[in-house]
Amino acid sequence: MNKKVEVQDLGNRDYKEVWDYQEQLFKEILDLKIKNRREETDLATPNHFLFVEHPHVYTLGKSGDISNLLVSEEQLQAKNATFYKINRGGDITYHGPGQIVGYPILDLENFFTDIHKYLRLLEETIILTLAEYGLKAERSEGETGVWLDVGTPFARKICAMGVRASRWVTMHGFAFNVNANLGYFDNIVPCGIKEKAVTSLNVELGRSEVPLDEVKPKLLKHFSDLFEAELVEKVSV
Repeated sequence: MNKKVEVQDLGNRDYKEVWDYQEQLFKEILDLKIKNRREETDLATPNHFLFVEHPHVYTLGKSGDISNLLVSEEQLQAKNATFYKINRGGDITYHGPGQIVGYPILDLENFFTDIHKYLRLLEETIILTLAEYGLKAERSEGETGVWLDVGTPFARKICAMGVRASRWVTMHGFAFNVNANLGYFDNIVPCGIKEKAVTSLNVELGRSEVPLDEVKPKLLKHFSDLFEAELVEKVSV
């Protein structure tokens, strides 16, 4: 079992470019697992964790409803935003500047074989990070992601999640609103959940901005602890 996770911070990158890169890493792990099975070898499978910030983009999961996108193609162009139908679970979500997007591409056979546990630990990574800022975040039953004031009229989502898994290899991940422009969420029914608000860390703290480079190490620490992973930094090109 290889518990090393190679961490790359890709900076601000186009969604499709990073999706293609995820697919490449995902396929490399799958191919190695197939090779191990066919040739009865035991080569270690790698694990990756990508940080990225995307330009304005809306993505619709394979089980999503296109009617949850509330603007036309022309309006998307006017808002300088793009749209993709993608192969993760979940409905529609938004990515954009001021948001930390994390894509763990893991062979879960290196850790545990339980997708439910995987999602709960990703949520816990965000929950523990928010606790460092004095915020009590929670899960909302039946709604993947991380929320504040669950069970009240003021419930609001601060982190969305959607993953794909095959042969215990994961891709896609979480979108954590740190300094997000929340107006862009008005163009969708976020995650297909009506009449619930979306928020961002800077709004909750009453700050104009929270440095992303301040938040990322906290996320990595909790991720490493929860997954019992050894993180190895990789310089992006």
